[in-house]
Amino acid sequence: MTSNNAFWDKIAERYAAMPVGNQTAYEQTVERVASHLNASDQVVEVGCGTATTALALAPKVARMLATDASAEMVRIGREKAEAQDVENIEILQAGIDDPRLATGQHDAVMAFSLLHLVDDLDATLVQVARMLKPGGLFISKTPCLRAMWYLRPVLPVLRLMGKAPGGVAFFSPEVLEAAIRRAGFEIVETGDYPAKTPPRRFVVARKG
Repeated sequence: MTSNNAFWDKIAERYAAMPVGNQTAYEQTVERVASHLNASDQVVEVGCGTATTALALAPKVARMLATDASAEMVRIGREKAEAQDVENIEILQAGIDDPRLATGQHDAVMAFSLLHLVDDLDATLVQVARMLKPGGLFISKTPCLRAMWYLRPVLPVLRLMGKAPGGVAFFSPEVLEAAIRRAGFEIVETGDYPAKTPPRRFVVARKG
């Protein structure tokens, strides 16, 4: 549920070449995610970008479905999967509201650096719930930008220059977690990786 496909298609090659901003925080996040996954799990990552995290976690599960609405991100992700010879991953061009995802059969759904970019947070979380089995896990990490309110007037200029996506939301961790609960989830773990402002809120939530 985003309207930024052209932006992400345009920057996909540059995005794929960028190093991880904070390697320690990234490794902490991947470690926490992996601790909640089982070898028998069927897992989806929505908004997977070039599938870096999906590929890192695929060996931990039975099947990984990595999805992104950007055709160029998906193309690069598929090339990486082939180069790394990861066989239990499928990388699919699909938005969060794609009916192919709403099976109610997945053990876990992951969304990283995505929820602050969606058009409608509540509707997105309802779609996530439709993907999961009862008791399935929604695992996310989201920049909570409320403290960076001063960026609001700058973003329209950056969008005109092609340097920022549209629809960036400025909410707090409390607002994010309240929305997750409204969608019928019970929050079982939270954290901030890295532990600094603005928080990158890590949330593990279980579907009721």
